[in-house]
Amino acid sequence: MFYHVRELQYRSKPDCPDPVYARKLQEVLGGQFGEISVALQYLFQGWNTRGDGKYRDLLMDTGTEELAHIEMLATMIARLLDGAPDVELDEAAQNPVVAAILGGSNPQHAIVSGLGAMPADSVGNRWTADYIIASGNLLADFRANLNAESQGRLQVCRLYEMTDDRGVKDMLSWLIARDTMHQNQWLAAIRELESKENIVVPSTFPRNLEKQEVAYTLFNFSDGNASAEGRWAHGPSMDGCGMFNYVEHPVPFGKRPKLRPAPPYIYNTPLFAMRNSDDFPDPSMK
Repeated sequence: MFYHVRELQYRSKPDCPDPVYARKLQEVLGGQFGEISVALQYLFQGWNTRGDGKYRDLLMDTGTEELAHIEMLATMIARLLDGAPDVELDEAAQNPVVAAILGGSNPQHAIVSGLGAMPADSVGNRWTADYIIASGNLLADFRANLNAESQGRLQVCRLYEMTDDRGVKDMLSWLIARDTMHQNQWLAAIRELESKENIVVPSTFPRNLEKQEVAYTLFNFSDGNASAEGRWAHGPSMDGCGMFNYVEHPVPFGKRPKLRPAPPYIYNTPLFAMRNSDDFPDPSMK
């Protein structure tokens, strides 16, 4: 069960309106790695955890906090849109400064959302549930969470450098710090599960059912051998269950495929048209 309190988790007030920056800030609200994504990702992972315990609590705690971050960003975006200049296009054409502001702002902030935040990214793409991962395997999910927090913190740090507004920087500084904690907590949870399960997901698939002869092989499919110099090419595997090896010149394991013709009613390209040019040489080349 959730309940809402009127206070924000952290203050969210800019020094000055800035509709152009409001558009930029939409990315970490409704983008692929924005707060809507991580909030729902963690909550669905928590709801889908079969069994109570610390991992479920960790997910629910963090997902609920991310809802608070959505509220903070939505409030900041609305305040950045307060007092946005209401000018006609013909006036903008005569004023390059105003034209630049209009060109960088999102007109939907006025037309669609009434000077409020939207569940969309910085270029107007609507948020989609395709962004979230909740597989039921906590080790796999925690790794996805670590990536989400890494990408999210990277974007917030970039946004921090894109403004001189002290109020905006103050809020972003809070979010950056929380992303630091979240990266650390997911990494701690990953390490704990790895110590119990090993590092390969899923850990319960029978090893005798996989082709062990290639389970720790790096195939070279590049020009040169630079990849052979890495830790992943030689020595004990990271899971401790094999030895890395490097194949400089990979060979095929399967034969050239030959597919049967499709039935006539499928109307695929006819076989005679698929033959090599040698079968029907160009008369002009004789």
